[in-house]
Amino acid sequence: MSRSLKKGPFTDPKLLAKLSKLRIGDKTVIKTWSRDSVITPKMVGFTIGVHNGRIHTPVLVVENMVGHKLGEFSPTRKFVRHGGKMQKEIETSKQAETSNVAAEAVKTTAKK
Repeated sequence: MSRSLKKGPFTDPKLLAKLSKLRIGDKTVIKTWSRDSVITPKMVGFTIGVHNGRIHTPVLVVENMVGHKLGEFSPTRKFVRHGGKMQKEIETSKQAETSNVAAEAVKTTAKK
C-alpha cells in the first residue's frame, strides 16, 4: 500500500539536514541508516552511504533514482551463485564454443 499523497514522501529529517550543510558535487559520503527514505531531487549529485546491515554501501544519486527509496540500491543479501565446480565447467565450455564460432566466422570473412 503506497503512502498518502496528502502526507508526501518520507525522507529522514536528519539526512536532509546533513545534505543542506554540503555543497553540490562534494565527494564526502553521508552515512545513513534510513533505508526507507525516498530520494528527492535535492539529493542528486551527492554520495550517500546506505547501511545494509553490515557496512555502508556508497550510493551516488543520479536523476533516474528520484522517487525510489535508498534501500533499493544497497542490497542486504549476498547472492551466491548456484552450481559449483560442474556449473563452472559448463560455463567455460560454452565460452570456448562461442569463441571458436567467432574465430571461424572471422576466418571465413577474411577468405572472401
